[in-house]
Amino acid sequence: MSIDTKFVKSASLVFIGLMSVASGVHAQEAKQNMAQREEPGDQKQIENETREKPLRDAEALMKDGKPAEAFALLEALEFDRAGEVRFDYLIGIAALDSGKPARATLAFERVLAVDPNFSGARVGMARAYYQLGDLSAAKTEFDTLMKQNPPAAIRVIIQDYLDAIVAHEEAKQTRFTAYVESGAGHDSNVNSSTNQAQFSVPYFNDAVIMLSPSGQKTADNYYTVAAGGEITRYLSANWGLYAGADARLYEYHLQKSYNTLNLDGHGGVMFSGNANIFHVGGMAGQYELSDARYRSYSGLSADWRHILSLENQLSVAMQAGRNRFVDAALALNDFNQVTLGSGWLHVMPDWKSALLSSLFLTRENEVAPVTLANPSGGRADGNRRTLGLRVGIQVALNEVTELFGNLGWQSGKYDKINAAFLRKRNDRQYDVTVGTNWHLDKSWTLRPQLSYTKNDSNIVIYGYDRMDVSLTIRRDFW
Repeated sequence: MSIDTKFVKSASLVFIGLMSVASGVHAQEAKQNMAQREEPGDQKQIENETREKPLRDAEALMKDGKPAEAFALLEALEFDRAGEVRFDYLIGIAALDSGKPARATLAFERVLAVDPNFSGARVGMARAYYQLGDLSAAKTEFDTLMKQNPPAAIRVIIQDYLDAIVAHEEAKQTRFTAYVESGAGHDSNVNSSTNQAQFSVPYFNDAVIMLSPSGQKTADNYYTVAAGGEITRYLSANWGLYAGADARLYEYHLQKSYNTLNLDGHGGVMFSGNANIFHVGGMAGQYELSDARYRSYSGLSADWRHILSLENQLSVAMQAGRNRFVDAALALNDFNQVTLGSGWLHVMPDWKSALLSSLFLTRENEVAPVTLANPSGGRADGNRRTLGLRVGIQVALNEVTELFGNLGWQSGKYDKINAAFLRKRNDRQYDVTVGTNWHLDKSWTLRPQLSYTKNDSNIVIYGYDRMDVSLTIRRDFW
């Protein structure tokens, strides 16, 4: 029995050894065969990497603000690679941004000959014509792009160029734009209130207070109508005047006390030239609640937009104003406000999508004086500092449909201890919006939209969440 056992063990060890050797030989042969099979593919990959490297290097140079160096790099390859869409597009941008618009038109013509729907190349061609002084050809290209119903952020850039062309063609030119829209929706929290029916108040030894139903979260259906317009008068190729107004009404089905009407007006001086657009002016408006004047505001505003490149635009803005409540009982809430903001717009190479981001800082200063009725002066929570960030995207799926979405965050801190809650108020607000623009034609747009807002606060009565679902139809005039 022991002999048989030893024999079985020995035979097993020999078998395992032979299998290991065979497996090793087979693995080695397979590895060699695989290497032989992959060698052509690896070689092709190396060749692709070699061809792609100068294009990536050129892109890096342009991002670093060195378009002339990028053009010199690509120009050496133009004889061999002219006709490649990606190469021609890059050398066209490099030529345009380094002051060679004539060379840029040749490159963009090659791109459009292969792909007539390449919006980025068409924008480049329009800009090149503009720099060459061929405003008629530039306008034709920009008008073609506008007819493709690009996302709203991209339309702004194209319209800036069209406005500049109009200003050059006729020094004294008046332009008017307007819109009307109407919509309906459901708001889960028309009064932006907490959903808690009771809360404790530290000042009264944590006594529990019952909140009236009117002070709690309330939902309702609504309809809205809005209209607005702006007129621009060009005084010369660079200078102009502008004035505009907007009105928006919200009417609720049941909660009539929250019906609102916003009236806003603005006007000032504008300057455009060398890829820069400046606006400086004034603004004023009023906010009505339940068919009665509730609050008014007035102030000054200034903004600057700078086109960094074909795909990037930077903006900086400032507003300073005063907000006053009409009812004397609410005058303790009066405040002055200063807002500083910056924004960045990046257009994708196909000019069908755009990424947007903005950062802003706001300071609200209470201004109500000390009185017998208000011995501490100002509002209960004092001055407020707010820091906010917003990012968004717009994507044109086709000439009819555009998707959009954005995320927002802001932090608000107050500097006075709230007498009732014995703490300084801090808020954190988050919001998200998604929707679709369906361009029924050049002038009509149907927009379904969903928005959600959540405000977290260390004082319970200021915390809330809100969902708004709406459908709006809009008519633009220009």
